[in-house]
Amino acid sequence: MPHQPSFVLALVSGGIAGTSVDVALFPLDTIKTRLQSSQGFIKAGGFKGVYNGLSAAAVGSAPGAAAFFSTYEGLKVRLGDPSAPSTHMAAASGAEIVACLVRVPTENVKQKMQAGVGTSSSSAVATCRSILSASGARGFYAGYMTTIMREIPFSLIQFPLYERMKAVWGRRRGAPVHSYQAAVCGSLSGAFAGALTTPFDVVKTRLMLGADKHGLPYKGMVPTFQRIVADEGAAALFGGIVPRVMWIGIGGFVFFGAYEASKRTLAGVL
Repeated sequence: MPHQPSFVLALVSGGIAGTSVDVALFPLDTIKTRLQSSQGFIKAGGFKGVYNGLSAAAVGSAPGAAAFFSTYEGLKVRLGDPSAPSTHMAAASGAEIVACLVRVPTENVKQKMQAGVGTSSSSAVATCRSILSASGARGFYAGYMTTIMREIPFSLIQFPLYERMKAVWGRRRGAPVHSYQAAVCGSLSGAFAGALTTPFDVVKTRLMLGADKHGLPYKGMVPTFQRIVADEGAAALFGGIVPRVMWIGIGGFVFFGAYEASKRTLAGVL
């Protein structure tokens, strides 16, 4: 397949996959965010309004996932042996850096809406205005480096494992894996990576929410990590691990299944 159609195919398929996951599993993501909030689950909203922030997630999911997969597939070809674990790790890391340029601003808006931080309105526009008023345009990138520090280890674990599982399964059946089989590989590898990287996710959530329950701002990844441990104990770094693993596990099934199915369906069109 020529390079350009391959790029477009990854772009479109990634966008479809990202939107499918974010819309289908949004309530689990909201519960995870509220469990990680320093306010506590109930004060952050409990089980009420679990779709708050969906509009922000929907705006960012397709371009974020599209940016990731188009970069990932492109780097796999350019970095050497596309089947080597080192290539998968390097390609996934580069793809995360690019995707986070799109993902982090929408994550900031989404998580503030999920936890009711910064505005009493559930409107994405009002939340954006609140961020601009409080921090200017740079406020949309609060937690960017922490997100990178979460996503790169996650991808370093997930993608080599995902590609390896697909390869082994494919060899055993004597043919490339079906979309549902790729979905299973994505689910298992994602759940495992998600559990191990939960502390990074908790720190990222606190930085994006901006301040603790007393109104004291969080500043920097390492100081935030230290504050959480000092004030709440090391166990707080694993807040929301159950819904996170569930979200990523189920989401990985939907995400990679939709991605592989979209690639095959659209291969003759793009």
